[in-house]
Amino acid sequence: MKNSRARQSAISRRFAAPYVRVWQLAWPMILSNITVPLLGAVDTAVLGHLPSPEYLSGVAIGASVISMLLWAFGFLRMGTTGLVARAKGDRAGAAWLLRALCLAVVLGALLLVLASPLLSLITHWMNASTEARPHAHDYLQIRLLSAPLALANFALLGFFIGRQDSRAPLMILVIANLLNILLDLILILGLDMGARGAAWASVSADLCGFTMGIWLLRQRHRPALEEMQAVLNRADFWPWRNGGPWYELLRINTDLFIRTCLLLFTLTFFTAQGAAQGDTMLAANAILLQLLMMTSYALDGFAHATESLVGRAIGRGSMAQFKRTNAAAGTWALASAVLITLVLIAGENWILPLFTNIPAVLSASGEFYPWLCALPLVAVWSYQLDGVFIGAGKSRQMRDTMFIATVMVFLPCWWFTRHWGNTGVWFSLFLWFVARSTGLMVYFCNYTKNNYWR
Repeated sequence: MKNSRARQSAISRRFAAPYVRVWQLAWPMILSNITVPLLGAVDTAVLGHLPSPEYLSGVAIGASVISMLLWAFGFLRMGTTGLVARAKGDRAGAAWLLRALCLAVVLGALLLVLASPLLSLITHWMNASTEARPHAHDYLQIRLLSAPLALANFALLGFFIGRQDSRAPLMILVIANLLNILLDLILILGLDMGARGAAWASVSADLCGFTMGIWLLRQRHRPALEEMQAVLNRADFWPWRNGGPWYELLRINTDLFIRTCLLLFTLTFFTAQGAAQGDTMLAANAILLQLLMMTSYALDGFAHATESLVGRAIGRGSMAQFKRTNAAAGTWALASAVLITLVLIAGENWILPLFTNIPAVLSASGEFYPWLCALPLVAVWSYQLDGVFIGAGKSRQMRDTMFIATVMVFLPCWWFTRHWGNTGVWFSLFLWFVARSTGLMVYFCNYTKNNYWR
């Protein structure tokens, strides 16, 4: 009898272990991820309570553009996570982190130099109104100053997630974003700096995040930092002496770059179509998009946990661990999506007034709020399966799915429903998420069935 109970207890612990481990990794990432769109949400809420919607419209456009420009290089986070997760120990992942940091600084500097002269053209292309355009231009001009630091932060976060250290990103993002919120209140409301104040607050947060990241690397992963210092002294580290690893880094991340560009194009196009319908509709869509980003970042916490655990399973060649990880993470993600949907439905009357007290914007936001409530249940699988494919290093499938969803679903749907106005834009975005989730699910089922991951 005792042996039977012991066996049952062991089976229960083995069954529960993946769920516990996923939660241990996910909850810090959920909290830290929520702070990212919280920055935009605070900007939106503070500016939304100024007398005119042109401030909110200008920052909405500026934030959308800077997201497109910076997040296009999000492969520095995703690619680093996968490479480090499949590596053996801190020292093995140190060289990948150092390469990613070097690449981040170079790309960030190029972005600053090349994008600055084009800001007027960019704001014009985004259909910004005459009143909102100067605010968008000022916001972008200031935000670009921290581009190298913002991209370097992607690489640092990727390393920490790949090493299953989810507490470090939590500390980095929470402290940096609390600073951003404080500076928002001081610079926008206290000093009446408007869009410039929002931009300088975000630049300060980027600098704070990078400083915290280097400090945590020293405190929590000293062997990796020491290895990075040793690698710098080796002649064969640099691409002109040994281009193989650098080529591998670029090759892996090219698909992620294309995929991210398509994603950001869709969201930027969505914002631009709202701008074409006037400042009120643009402001309403900005509020709903901020809420959508908050839900997606929260659900991404489970995807980030999946990235590191799947990468570890692939590195060890364990198909059983791979399956247990996905079952546990998928269950957590679906339950969270249901909870988020219920909270959104129940909290409409107090959520929207947090962002604006302008009657026209509040009314327009409420009209399209049901679309927001429906999206988490559809989009959750696109987020979760992204984590699987990043951890396994299968970026081509992510690229192909995003291409189909954007070029073959979203854009044609928008074209045929453009006479519906803003309803057509939201309907197209909904189908875009459906296409992403469906495409990744097909790939996932096919490959697991054929033991592709072994």
